[in-house]
Amino acid sequence: MFSRLWKIINTSRIIFLNLVFFLFVVILVSALLDDSDQVKVPESAALVLNLKGDLVEQKRYVDPMDKLLQESMGQEEDRPEILITDVIEVINKAKRDDRIKTLVIYPQNLTRAGLHHLQLITDAVVEFKESGKEVIAFADYYSQDQYYLAASADKVWMNPNGMMLLEGYGRYRVYFKEALDKLKITQHVFKVGTYKSAVEPYIRNDMSDAAKEANKAWLDQLWGNYKRDIAKFRNLNVTEFDEKAGQLLEKLNQANGSFAEYALRAGLVDELRTREEIRKDMISKVGQSSEHSSFNQISFKEYLAATKDPFPMENPATDKVAIVVAKGTILNGHQKPGTIGGDSTAKLLRKARLDKQVKAVVLRVDSPGGSAFASEIIRQEVELLKAAGKPVVASMANYAASGGYWISASANQIWASENTITGSIGIFGMFMTFEKSLSELGINTDGIGTTDFSGFSPTQELKPEIGAIIQTSIERGYQDFLTLVAENRDMTTEQVDKIAQGRVWTGAKAKELGLVDELGDLDDAVAAAAKLASLKQYDRKLIERELSPKDLFLQNLLDNADALLPSATTDTFEGNKTLQSMIHKLRTEFERVNQLNDPQGIYSFCLTCEIN
Repeated sequence: MFSRLWKIINTSRIIFLNLVFFLFVVILVSALLDDSDQVKVPESAALVLNLKGDLVEQKRYVDPMDKLLQESMGQEEDRPEILITDVIEVINKAKRDDRIKTLVIYPQNLTRAGLHHLQLITDAVVEFKESGKEVIAFADYYSQDQYYLAASADKVWMNPNGMMLLEGYGRYRVYFKEALDKLKITQHVFKVGTYKSAVEPYIRNDMSDAAKEANKAWLDQLWGNYKRDIAKFRNLNVTEFDEKAGQLLEKLNQANGSFAEYALRAGLVDELRTREEIRKDMISKVGQSSEHSSFNQISFKEYLAATKDPFPMENPATDKVAIVVAKGTILNGHQKPGTIGGDSTAKLLRKARLDKQVKAVVLRVDSPGGSAFASEIIRQEVELLKAAGKPVVASMANYAASGGYWISASANQIWASENTITGSIGIFGMFMTFEKSLSELGINTDGIGTTDFSGFSPTQELKPEIGAIIQTSIERGYQDFLTLVAENRDMTTEQVDKIAQGRVWTGAKAKELGLVDELGDLDDAVAAAAKLASLKQYDRKLIERELSPKDLFLQNLLDNADALLPSATTDTFEGNKTLQSMIHKLRTEFERVNQLNDPQGIYSFCLTCEIN
């Protein structure tokens, strides 16, 4: 009786939830189909570039059903992402749109961006200004990345009680050796490369001198490029805003302790204005909105939805240059977008190879590496594309290090940004055993096997002979990496070894060393691929994972719904999320190591590539 009663209750629950879901979908679809609710571009307005989240080459996969339920409950997405291609497209369209009178950069909620992506946006902003339209930037406060975008504007405004500080670039990591020793966890590390410092947090309590030397070199180059660009935007000397702590304290005292006043005196901002003063000034420029007590405006998401072709048609008669995005950590097997899978990314390259319209391929890499095995599976597909007569150009975004360089090495040409972080040619393996920890708890492992290898587990001590075998395998992997680079870069293995050793380089330095052919962005790489294929007329074709009809419907539905939801503009100012960001970084350190799944436990990964 109770079993039948439970079945009736459970069935009723499922029916009720399905009815609620379908009712929600019907209401949402009805709202989207109602012309009165459609996003429309005002006849005279400011486009507010209110980017919220992380700038990325490819968004991570989010199940549409989960997103639908999340939004129906009024929950915000954790670490939202913005496609860099969407940002560039919006700015370029607005430049030619007579309805858009002004571009407003409101970077308050931009959480993370690589210098390469920031440069791409400011290049588009500069072109926007060349159309004769004004660009204004404002915020309560500016982080370093946020300020880079703001500095490209004609006018930069900040709240009188706001703050900004250009703190420079650094690489600081949390080190766990002492904690692991106290827990009696034994670390087994196998690596090749003086500068391969990915495993240092597990075997040291501080950064090695070699790692400091290598990190300082590329960090100084990036910081020099940042200062150069800001000085150009703001007509300053690069030495005017790169003070020592004592110099900054003196200037801050002269500004009566106000960071906002300091920024104004230093020429980093043009005016200090309250939110109300900003609203009134913008109303005088583009008019007052009939729906808000603010200026006439359209947000980034709204403008993207209003101008995006919902049904883009592909010209079947033209040749194609295919673009395959390889973004994220390289893992074995099939992985969802936002992470590189050895099998899934290879499948996309294979799809491009078998597509008769595709004549050339650009592999857009934004990855610090990962599984050596998965990297090789992807690289083999690059070789097959070349063998099929389809040239391949590797285009490096923010990162293309370790495994990211491995999958790029066989391309006909390698293009990078001057600020790309690349190189880190090295190999490591790492795992931990817990025999001492378990022994403290009175737990021991014992038994018998037919060979020295049988029964091996993390609960047992690693035999020295087994460790020597693993180290030999790692050394072979490093030699394979050197040979791969040498054969494809017209160098000897000795020459590669001198610039390898796990050392990280900027794109500009990598070009000097012969690891990169040319400096440029994705557009340059596409043009180079077309030239290699002798194409005069061609279209781009993004090769990506195909969604199921259900997922595609829900994704389009949610994308349109996002544009109808209120967006953060001048009326929404979020608080500082420094603590959440620090917790996220610490959690990411563990997650990255935990997700690595190379079948041989061998990795070409640059954990040191991220800057703080």
